[in-house]
Amino acid sequence: MKTANDIVQEDLADIGDRLSTEFDEMAGKKLLIVGGAGFLGYYLVQAPLAWNKTGKGAPIDVTVYDNWIRGKPDWIQVLEGDKHLKLVTHDITHPMPEDAEDFDYIIHAASIASPIYYRKYPIETMDANVDGLRHLLNFAMKKQAAGNPLSGFLFYSTSEIYGDPTPENIPTPETYRGNVSCTGPRACYDESKRYGETLCVNFARQHGLHITIARPFNNYGPGLKITDRRVLPDFARDVFEGRDIVMLSDGSPTRTFCYIADAIVGYYKVLVKGEPGESYNIGTEAEEVSMAKLADEVVKVATANWDYKGQVIRKTSSDKEYLTDNPNRRCPVIDKARSQLGYEPKVHFEEGLERALIWYSGNMVAEDA
Repeated sequence: MKTANDIVQEDLADIGDRLSTEFDEMAGKKLLIVGGAGFLGYYLVQAPLAWNKTGKGAPIDVTVYDNWIRGKPDWIQVLEGDKHLKLVTHDITHPMPEDAEDFDYIIHAASIASPIYYRKYPIETMDANVDGLRHLLNFAMKKQAAGNPLSGFLFYSTSEIYGDPTPENIPTPETYRGNVSCTGPRACYDESKRYGETLCVNFARQHGLHITIARPFNNYGPGLKITDRRVLPDFARDVFEGRDIVMLSDGSPTRTFCYIADAIVGYYKVLVKGEPGESYNIGTEAEEVSMAKLADEVVKVATANWDYKGQVIRKTSSDKEYLTDNPNRRCPVIDKARSQLGYEPKVHFEEGLERALIWYSGNMVAEDA
């Protein structure tokens, strides 16, 4: 049976192969990843460093800004000796450091994305999504005024900006304007991302900055900590702690789940190839999977691979707002990313789920998200 490390190495090789054109364009340049210690940072950081080792082009220098509020994760400590990686302690809700390097590309991935945690820290969530973004945009303006504009700036938005789409708007295209509460328990995340998009679009239009926007749809897989409190990590935690899987809903909401290696390929394509001021859905149009089916599939994979003896049980969350404003369906139209960027997800749900659970089997301990 494969190990967690096998999965990671295979994913990184696959990402590098599928991004050969984009990484070749980034070769010899400097990339800043803000919030690089999080889930998306896991492969965002490791992928260009792994590509560097292939010798296919001049190395990409990667700098990570993070406040390290929970310490440096183990995986990033392992990378600290890489001469093309620099780790900087910086809280993006504060202005950029005076000695910030002359970066060519910036990815803003600093955000609390787990509903349990952004509802617990709503103001901090809004600060990172709005104030943090504005500091980065000011930095981009400063570079442009000095005659050295950024080659690319990627803002991570979210599929949550669509809220709970009406049935005729599923699958959901980028042109859908959303059905979102501005005062509900999820609004701190949804609305700050929507305003972040507004900032990006207007800075791109008014100042000619090369800013692009990605809207992720339900990414999962390596890097999503078992303590994250989203649905798959919760199910994995139940499995590897030898207890029944607890589902805190009736199991009917559906999602199309996008394996993280597919998603990372999409994000780098948006960064390098995306049109300024444009947003792109990054996910998969494959089968919508209900929470009930997800739980059943986790049991199936865990039983086959780890002789799991548990079952799925349903309970009601003690949190009265646990399901408030939770979308009933989530499925993207990805024609725009496919036609403009050459984005094409390839990892089927069943394969991705097994790969994710193998990774969790080797990463069962993590600090709280």
